[in-house]
Amino acid sequence: MHPRYESPLMISPPRKQAPISSRPPAVVDPAKAERGRVAMGWLHTAHFLTSAPQLEHLPTLDLPEIAFVGRSNAGKSTAINTLTQQTRLAFASKTPGRTQHINLFGVGKQKVDDAVLADLPGYGYAAVPKEAKLRWQRVMGNYLMTRETLRGVVLMCDPRHGLTELDEILLDVIRPRVAEGLKFLVLLTKADKLTRSEGAKVLSITKLQAGGGEVKLFSALKKQGVEEAAELLWDWVHPEPSTQPASE
Repeated sequence: MHPRYESPLMISPPRKQAPISSRPPAVVDPAKAERGRVAMGWLHTAHFLTSAPQLEHLPTLDLPEIAFVGRSNAGKSTAINTLTQQTRLAFASKTPGRTQHINLFGVGKQKVDDAVLADLPGYGYAAVPKEAKLRWQRVMGNYLMTRETLRGVVLMCDPRHGLTELDEILLDVIRPRVAEGLKFLVLLTKADKLTRSEGAKVLSITKLQAGGGEVKLFSALKKQGVEEAAELLWDWVHPEPSTQPASE
């Protein structure tokens, strides 16, 4: 045999890689998993409290309040129902823009409420008369600026359209309170309609626009971001005690 010739039988076969199914599973942090379970269980207790057509009709409640806001058709009602694991807690009107009440839901374990979820009317729908739009802009503006128990705001946004002019106006309204400690989250709903690269791009852009608020991709259909959002809302209402040592 010629010294430079190698028979195929003499070549070592390539090393086989273990199939994906036999690779070690991703490590799950037990503490994080427990936090997610607790947060989801807490939100599942949500129940209807009251509905008010005007700010002055809202009851004075000595509980931290989290407001859900967003343009009509942004998926606000669907997101609330997904977070609370209920099907009809928040009602989505068949005609967007028709729901013009502030709806309050109590949340708390063992039938003892420790927080309130406020579902504010959707805004920006073209078919709503101009007078009604202006009236609700005033109601929402007054609520967001003056509601003393307001602890956080969740803004729903369709990522295919991004933050609109009306969303920017709302951000400007709450910006002074955010600077004073008001929590703020933008949920990019309907994220299942985006590719991975599209989702990453809109997430990056919205973080720049949000100016200090949290931003998360969210899909009710694929349950994307649901537990993360639930944990965030839980933390807003149940902040961990400070671990800083006491001054001597």
